[in-house]
Amino acid sequence: MTDTLIRPDTSPITDPATLSEVEVLARTLYGEARGEELAGIEAVASVILNRVAFAQSRGHYWWGNDIKSVCLKPSQFSCWNKADPNRKKLLALSPRDPAYRLCKRIAKRAVAGDLPDQTEGATHYHTHAVDPFWARGHVPVAEIGNHLFYKNIG
Repeated sequence: MTDTLIRPDTSPITDPATLSEVEVLARTLYGEARGEELAGIEAVASVILNRVAFAQSRGHYWWGNDIKSVCLKPSQFSCWNKADPNRKKLLALSPRDPAYRLCKRIAKRAVAGDLPDQTEGATHYHTHAVDPFWARGHVPVAEIGNHLFYKNIG
């Protein structure tokens, strides 16, 4: 075998950009929200879809115009950061992992356009445990699970 993409259902992968849109989204959901209930995982998926819609409505935006580029944009979803311990897990996920299977089902619904947005158009979120600079002075539009959701963040 080579060091290029190895099928994600059998062995760890080396480059997440070679994965399908559904796979990147599912792994992002796993890395960001696997401890949440269904609504919390769906809400994180909605943020990603809202970022894509926002970018496409403008013709382009710095975080990317599609699901893969939004998810993999450096420093946007910490689970993909090179130093984050979640990254290693994301690259070696087993298709048998129950949390991953749930995230993949949600990702398939999201990509198909079958996921209602409970976040009122939010493009940002954070857990209660942190106080990011970008959230200061903004009122969350939704609180779902352990996350606060925001829109109209400049």
